[in-house]
Order: sequence, then C-alpha cells, then structure tokens
Amino acid sequence: MRNKVVSAGATTAQLEDNGPVEWTGARYADKPTVEASTWIDADPERVWSLVCDVELMPTLSNELQAVEWVDEATGPRIGARFVGHNRHDAFGEWSTTSQIVSCDEPHEFAWAVGESDNPSAIWRFRLTPRDGGTLLTYWTQMGPGRSGLSRAIDAMPDKEQKIVFVRLREFETAIDKTLAAIKRLAEHGVR
Repeated sequence: MRNKVVSAGATTAQLEDNGPVEWTGARYADKPTVEASTWIDADPERVWSLVCDVELMPTLSNELQAVEWVDEATGPRIGARFVGHNRHDAFGEWSTTSQIVSCDEPHEFAWAVGESDNPSAIWRFRLTPRDGGTLLTYWTQMGPGRSGLSRAIDAMPDKEQKIVFVRLREFETAIDKTLAAIKRLAEHGVR
C-alpha cells in the first residue's frame, strides 16, 4: 500500500501508486508538505526501533551524511537535540541542529530543524497498527523558518515556486527511499 500527499496552504494533491508530487504553485511561506505511507509486515515496536534511531538515518539517505547527539543526549526523548551533517550538489555542505518535538513510543516520532518555535523544517514518522503489521507514514513540512532554500529564493525570487517544487520532489524521493529501506530492515533485516 503506497499513498502520497503534497499540500500547500489550501491546495492538496492526493497521489497514489508512487505518482510524483504535482505542481501546486506553493511558496515557501505556504509551509508546503510532502507525505508518503507504506505498510510494513512488522509490529510497531520493531518499526519504532528503526525510525527513532537517528544515527541509522544517514545510511538511508543521500543527503544526510552523519548524525550526532548533543547536550549529553544519548537517545530519543522530547527535547533531545542532535546535529545532522548534510551534503547536496546544489547547496554544498552544511550542518543543522534538530530538536525532538514528539516521542510517543511506538506511535509518533518527530523533530524540528533549527528553532523548534520557528523551524526550517519538521519531519515526522507516524506508526499505526494495521492488518497485523504497521502503516508507517513519513511527513515533512518546509518552513516557516529560514533555511538554505531561503537563500536560493532570495537570489531568484521570480523562481520561488519552481525552487520550492524542485525541493518538494527531492523530499519526496528521499521519503520514498527511506520508507523502502525501513520496510526492508523491519521485514528482512537488510537495507
């Protein structure tokens, strides 16, 4: 079961069967989102052990290169912070500090990138028991806080909608890849 949603303000496109993110004309201030779900033949506790392992995530990502806990944090809990080191062909290399904003085992795990009250992005996993397994939903929202994307928009304001659209497509690809890897790990123990 695959299901995707992209939204920008009042505009929402429902996408099924791996259809790509559709053009919505979203601007960064709209706080556009991308969401995808997959069913996993494993119980929520098994899936939870993977989604809340932030140090595992770089092995599942093309952009995220490394993660380290900070402020004496050693694992997931609300308020715990971690630094993510990233690389992107167009943006170069950068690091961000994220804070866990939801850690409800085995139901929801979410973190805000940058300031938790004005994040540059929010990422969230939701786990729902379904049909003897787990429906895993991975969601992200751009903004409202400034990010590297903001600098690109500042440099080319007339291309803002295209810049946002391209980044949403990149998020969609990353989410799909991560969901597929978590599914393989949970069901078969392999990436």
